Amino acid sequence: MRAFAYARTTQVRDALNLVAQHDGARFLAGGTNLVDLMKAGVESPARLVDIRSLALHEIDGTPDGGLVIGATATNSAVAADAQVRSRYPALSQAILAGASGQLRNMATVGGNLLQRTRCAYFADPSEPCNKRVPGSGCSAFNGSNHNHAILDWTEHCVATHPSDMAVPLTAFDAVVRYETLDGIGTIPLSEFYLPVGDRPDRETALPDGALITAVEVPAAAVARRSRYRKVRERASYAFATVSLAAALDVEHGVVRDVRLALGGVAARPWRARLAESALRGGPATAERISAAADVEFAAAEPLRDNAYKVTLARNLIEAVLTELAADAGEERNG
Repeated sequence: MRAFAYARTTQVRDALNLVAQHDGARFLAGGTNLVDLMKAGVESPARLVDIRSLALHEIDGTPDGGLVIGATATNSAVAADAQVRSRYPALSQAILAGASGQLRNMATVGGNLLQRTRCAYFADPSEPCNKRVPGSGCSAFNGSNHNHAILDWTEHCVATHPSDMAVPLTAFDAVVRYETLDGIGTIPLSEFYLPVGDRPDRETALPDGALITAVEVPAAAVARRSRYRKVRERASYAFATVSLAAALDVEHGVVRDVRLALGGVAARPWRARLAESALRGGPATAERISAAADVEFAAAEPLRDNAYKVTLARNLIEAVLTELAADAGEERNG
């Protein structure tokens, strides 16, 4: 690990100034991703500005039933929060499915959203990687790609976004709040992550030097009937092979609202809007659910070793939505 300067502050404005004053400075919260990459020689910030003492850790309900989650709230705190568990159960389930308890105790909301989209080649400086060295090539494209993207990839990068938390936040139309020296701004999470394009090293639309201060989760009645399901290669501490955040509101057998977002299939959390549109307003039957999954993955382009992900993702949508529809029927009959 290369030498770096370190500073700590309790004020957002001071943190922004400390980063702006030093080329190559980075914010440090839990450090569960950044510090690992520093140890591997992948990241080498000249200065770390510790923001753990900023007053950005609160989780507050809004009058209409939404939430505002502070950027330095730990993953563990968010997963355990009573409002999160009752209003957005899929969000709590997703966090608990990610990493280990020790990491969740350190990792923060802002840091989770900003963790690098990566695969094993990214963390190996001996291998070409366009995310690490733009223009050097993508080792995974013709290499080991069994757990890589099936949607929206380019030959420049086929890695998938690793966050579990970001998947339900995408399904529930979350908005990222940030602050710069020029003022306060917001970005819908649907626009936060950039398409891969030919510069996969550019991952988010966050302005240079900006600090995430909170995540707004709008009120959504359907979110109370939500579920997160993660398929992975081992029982714990593994990125998703495919994951799904799903919410379903059914009345008299007809889908009034549905939210679907997938992890493990693209370089960003994937909102399954085509499947949502195919389901909304129609009967919540197995046939329609299956047809909706087909519509969503009609444009899938598997790599050499990961065509199985298309079937896996389809089956996951069918299984979770069928369970949610059955639950809705039981509630109505009860």
